Parts: sequence; C-alpha cells; structure tokens
Amino acid sequence: MRLKPVQKIKTIHSETFIKDHMKPRIPIIIEDFIHPESPAFKKWNYEYFKEIAGDHKVNIYGSELDSLDRVASDPIAQSTFSEYLDLIQSTPTEHRLFLFNLLKIKPELKNDLIYNDVTDGKIIKWLPFMFFGGEGSVTRNHIDIDMSHVFITQFQGIKRIWLFPWEQSDFMYKLPYNFHNLAQIKNPDYRKYPALLYLNGYEAVIHPGETLYIPSGWWHYIQYDTEGYSISVRALPSSPLEKWRGFKNLVITRHFDNLMRKLFKERWFGYKVKIARKRGAKAARKQRSFQI
Repeated sequence: MRLKPVQKIKTIHSETFIKDHMKPRIPIIIEDFIHPESPAFKKWNYEYFKEIAGDHKVNIYGSELDSLDRVASDPIAQSTFSEYLDLIQSTPTEHRLFLFNLLKIKPELKNDLIYNDVTDGKIIKWLPFMFFGGEGSVTRNHIDIDMSHVFITQFQGIKRIWLFPWEQSDFMYKLPYNFHNLAQIKNPDYRKYPALLYLNGYEAVIHPGETLYIPSGWWHYIQYDTEGYSISVRALPSSPLEKWRGFKNLVITRHFDNLMRKLFKERWFGYKVKIARKRGAKAARKQRSFQI
C-alpha cells in the first residue's frame, strides 16, 4: 500500500476547483473553506459546548472492527454530552460520537460559519454534521452511501484521513451490498489479503481551520491523532453515474442487504466475504500480469 500527501492550498476559485478537483474527483485540503473570520473560530470550545448543550444525552460509539457484518456499529454506551467531552479531554479513548448533530440541536450555531463556497452553490449548507472523537479513535474505511462530495473541516485537534478512489474497491476487498471493506488497512495482512499490496491512495492530515475535500465515491479511513471535533457539509454527486449509484444505494441496495441479513443471517455475511475475497484475488492477479 502506498500513500502520497494531499495537496494543500490557501485559496482556490470555484472555476478552478470544479475543473481541477470536483469533476476529475481529486482530493485537496483548502485552508479557507470556512472563512477565518467566522465567529465559530472565536466562540467554539468544549466549555462553550458544555454550557449550551452539556445535559443533552449522546450515544457513544467504539471500535467498528468487530462489526463488519453490519452497515453501522451499534452504540456501546450513553452519557451526557458534558461527560463525554470531559472524557476525551482527560485520556486517550476510542470512544466517539457518530453523526451527533449539535447544529440541529442548536441551529443558531450555523450562523457562526461563513463558507467560501468553491462549488458555485452546490454545497448543502443547511445539513452540516459534527463528529467528535478521542485520541486514538477511528472510523472504519468506508464510502458514503449517497455518493456525495464531502467537505470536512477540523476545528479542534488533528485528524489523519486515508483516501482511496472508488476504482480500487476490489483491492480493499469491498463487501458486496455494503459500503465498507473486509481487510484492515491500518495493519495490513498481505498474506491474507495480497491485493492490498497494489493499493494506492492519499494521506491527509488536517489541523484546525483546514478543510479536506473528499470526492464522490472515495473511500476514507479516519483516524484521530488527538482528541477533537470537525464539521462536514456535502454537495450532491455531480455526474449521472454517481447520482445513479447514490440513488441505488439509498433506495435499493441497503434495503436488499437488510432483508437478506434477516433471512439468512451469518450465511449471508459468509457469502459476501467469499465474493469479496474472490474479487480481491482476481484484482491482484490482473495487477500482477500488468507488471510482468
């Protein structure tokens, strides 16, 4: 597996961004996607969040490595938002909040964000999500079900994200009818999953104020180098193929998978593992033939 750094740029005009990144689907880190003068950078911190929403109950999620047979892992605990923030500040922990939308609970916080919209109006500004995690927590390698373009802005701490294009899905042993993969890419077992040897991707390390653009259909494996939180906004898929994939994933694929899991349980998961391994082996053989 090989990773190269994602390019960083301070300012980029929408025409250039759409032509050089959005249409060809190439990731980039933008340093001023959220305007530096946005009130959020001055007002927001853990104490402020505890003051305005500390009593709110939140679901806490742990490692997803043991839930490969499910679309998403189940929460492992519940606490108040204030207690969770105290936890991640006091010690490294794999505990994180998944799609906890503080901006929905306190919609006035959206007024603290000023966007430099590089998409020429395609960003869905009314639907931001917040993600919190402790030092050492991870979100498993996955693609977003709706195939949207994603802009993830770091506000506190440092986040490390590995990115891989859709076309390399078989190298990661993507589970059919799911949106995550079978093989672990953090500590790869090349003997068990030899196709990982041919995986080529990007590494993005984002600091407070920086925004990573994740193109439609790209895999992303998110790691918290420190505790922290970020916000993501989306733009709908731009090509007809991406739109169709997103529609099919939302309306057909996930419901079919849920039905089959109910009907066949472990047999269904075993079938998907078998197909993922078969496709990975085929991709590895094809890649080796190119190199001979």
